[in-house]
Formats: sequence, structure tokens, C-alpha cells
Amino acid sequence: MEEYIEHKVKNKAEKYIKKIVKVIFYIIAGIAFLLLFAYIFMYLWNWLMPEIFGLTILTYWQAAGLLILSKIIFGSFSEGGGRKKKHKKGQSKRPFNTKRRGICGDDFSKWKHYDAFWKDEGEKAYDKYVEEKRNEKNESSS
Repeated sequence: MEEYIEHKVKNKAEKYIKKIVKVIFYIIAGIAFLLLFAYIFMYLWNWLMPEIFGLTILTYWQAAGLLILSKIIFGSFSEGGGRKKKHKKGQSKRPFNTKRRGICGDDFSKWKHYDAFWKDEGEKAYDKYVEEKRNEKNESSS
């Protein structure tokens, strides 16, 4: 029984050590990625910006600071940016869901008549507009 308890305690300790090593690895990898990304950013900036926009060149630490500042202002470097928002079940992820619901809601069947409407009404309105412009031109030239 004592061997079983020792084995269980040993396994728990190994799991915690593995987790700590993973956390340390991810921290080091993140720092290395930031350093490499800052170098690439500096290289691209110094290659493009002075010629295109007449801006000054950046040092490595200025590039790293600019990257950190952009992260603070604009959010994450990953796709989608910023903080992840959790949506409640049944709540739409569309940004204009509540504002636009009154206009057309989720019923897009109304739009199937749009082309026919535009062909009839839009062409008539455009022909009328062109005719008015011609009349204005004729009146001004006379």
C-alpha cells in the first residue's frame, strides 16, 4: 500500500514538473518569437518606409517598442485581433444584429424582387435624369 501511495505522489509531482517546464518553455518561445518578429519588422520598415514615405529608419529596440505599442492599441497579433468575446447561446455573432433587425431582419426573401424593381424603376429614373441633363445642356448652350 505504501508503494502505491509513493507511486501516486511521484506521478503527481512529475505532472506538476512537466506543467512548469511547459510554461517556462512557452514563455521562452514567446520572447524568442517577439525578438525575431521585431527584427523582421525592423528589416521590412527600413527597406520600405524610407523610400516610399521618406520616414527615418528604425533601430531594433524602436521596432520592438512599436510592435508592443501596436499590440496594446490594436490587440492581438493573431487573426481576429483583440479580446475574444464569448457569445451566449442563441445570440448572433453578427455585429449589426440588433440595429439592422428592423430594416430587413433575417428575412432575405424580400431581396429576391430587388433586381426586377431596379430594372423597372431604376432605369426609368436614370432615363429621366439623363433627359434632364440634356435639357439643361441644351438650355445653357442656347
